[in-house]
Amino acid sequence: MPRKLIRRYLPHHDTIRGHSHLRWLGTLLHDPNLWHLNRRSVSGAVAVGLFCAFIPVPFQMVIAALLSMLLRVNLPVSVVLVWISNPLTMGPIFFFAYTVGTWIIGDPTPVVATDASILEWLTSEVKANWKPFLLGCFVCGSISALLGYTGARLTWRLHLVRRLHIRRGTRKPST
Repeated sequence: MPRKLIRRYLPHHDTIRGHSHLRWLGTLLHDPNLWHLNRRSVSGAVAVGLFCAFIPVPFQMVIAALLSMLLRVNLPVSVVLVWISNPLTMGPIFFFAYTVGTWIIGDPTPVVATDASILEWLTSEVKANWKPFLLGCFVCGSISALLGYTGARLTWRLHLVRRLHIRRGTRKPST
């Protein structure tokens, strides 16, 4: 993985540890696994971030940060990945999750009103349709977390194998 590229855009861990609003966390932020860029930490952070992106509550980043501290995975990567569900993509993502939930439960596919946007329709109908919505969010979050974890591990492994082949190819054979 391109560690230097990731490190260039992430804030330094001492800056985050010294932040005045985060002092209440105490020594939880001093765990080195929260800041290391290794295969285990990054792949776990990808899973946490993708799962939290499907949680339909405000402040998903806080949930991702707390889960990453609990599971001891890379904190910045998990918080950044939550922004997959941003204000522009939230409507289609949650509508897809609702559709998955209705498919699992066996309800008929919902009919969307044409005079309102998907997000407005979803917020007005959430009281009547909360079960398939939450089930779809959980299933989509779990599947995306599993696929993200596996994809990050596989990508990291393939990158290491490629670097090893390049290194072995450039060495002079010893005779």
